[in-house]
Amino acid sequence: MKILQEFKEFAVKGNVIDLAVGVIIGGAFGKIVTSLVNDIIMPPIGYLLGEIDFKDLKLPLADPNTYENPSEAPAIAYGAFINTVLDFLIVALCIFFMVKGINHLRRITEKEKKKEEVAAAPTEKECPHCLSQVPIKATRCKYCTSELKATSSNA
Repeated sequence: MKILQEFKEFAVKGNVIDLAVGVIIGGAFGKIVTSLVNDIIMPPIGYLLGEIDFKDLKLPLADPNTYENPSEAPAIAYGAFINTVLDFLIVALCIFFMVKGINHLRRITEKEKKKEEVAAAPTEKECPHCLSQVPIKATRCKYCTSELKATSSNA
């Protein structure tokens, strides 16, 4: 029973759900990129290279004429491999720019947090002798001239 409880806690954690959403969206994005490569990028490239279809580029390992159906002859399909490599490069490029954008937003957020922390930091301290407010870096009270202990901000 304890294992089932642990699994339930694991399965409903936010990270697991985020991962599942990411996998689903990634799969859909992969289909879009595959269509982009196969239907938009490769046809003009094939046309410029002599009206060839990259999907059909193969290096035969045996004479296709000896087979009843020549498409069943063993061959290395390097055209399909080129399409797959382009798919990967486009997905990798998109992920690179997405991560770069997220990191930029994180840096902006961190800078804003630091500004808020600096703005929220005290700029004055209380003199223990006359109870007046003096600058935090002061080593002597400007009102009663008593020596003040150095604060951690001073160090």
